[in-house]
Amino acid sequence: MIRIDAATVLVQWAAGGWVFLWVTTRRREVGLGYGWLQRLVFLLLAAGSVAVALATDVVWTRDLTTLGFLVVGGVALVVSIARKSAGVSGQRSLVERRSARVAEMTGIDRDEPRFDDSAPEFPPFLDLAAAAVGLVAVLFASINAGDPVALSVARGLVSALFLGVVSDAMLLGHWYLVQPGLARGPILELVKWTGIVWVPETVLLLWPTGMVSVLNGTIDDAYNGLLGWFWVACVVTTIALVVVTRAALKERAYSAVMAATGLMYLAILTAFGQDLVARILLNA
Repeated sequence: MIRIDAATVLVQWAAGGWVFLWVTTRRREVGLGYGWLQRLVFLLLAAGSVAVALATDVVWTRDLTTLGFLVVGGVALVVSIARKSAGVSGQRSLVERRSARVAEMTGIDRDEPRFDDSAPEFPPFLDLAAAAVGLVAVLFASINAGDPVALSVARGLVSALFLGVVSDAMLLGHWYLVQPGLARGPILELVKWTGIVWVPETVLLLWPTGMVSVLNGTIDDAYNGLLGWFWVACVVTTIALVVVTRAALKERAYSAVMAATGLMYLAILTAFGQDLVARILLNA
């Protein structure tokens, strides 16, 4: 049996979210404020993991590594704030191009945010380092979760990525309100990765002993099979929402991004249902 507990889920969510934060920050297009928001959220989740572990059941390898995750993630946050004057290269060049175009058309020099070209930018490898430490914490948690260990590790790591990417996609969608003119490449990339990670997530939850045993009645869900079929509905709905979101983002109107954000809100609900309902049932 592969056990599940709140401390593990929280560090999975934080680590997976940080992985896809790096996927976004490495593009150097999204403003620094998005990174500050994400890092604060994931640091709070990781801190919550440690707090829950101390209140319930400490797993030393997982929890000490989670503390390391907090330290490396905190360094990334501090460095990104300290280097805010540089902005990010993609955003900086977009602002400069637009200011030049407006000045050329109107003769008015717009008062746009100015960046310090000589200041060093935030290095995205710090986000990658934090994500790597977080995934090591997930690895230790998965090893401790029970047998078979290989399946536990695979489920643990993929679950972290799955919960992280769907959360990041939704949060990034909101950032388009803060940073008008941001290209759709960053959110399209996260939506694409949501669909990609959905595949191993589904396969690993079906892998014996998996949700097939719930659906055929070998494992009793205590609701006459209802929760098993609820899980199936979550699986199908999640990938359907990913497909519809990608279709929405093909529309040129700016409202398409807001529509995609709303769809990803729904995808978070169904994705968490797909992951957590299965893991709780298989933990019983």
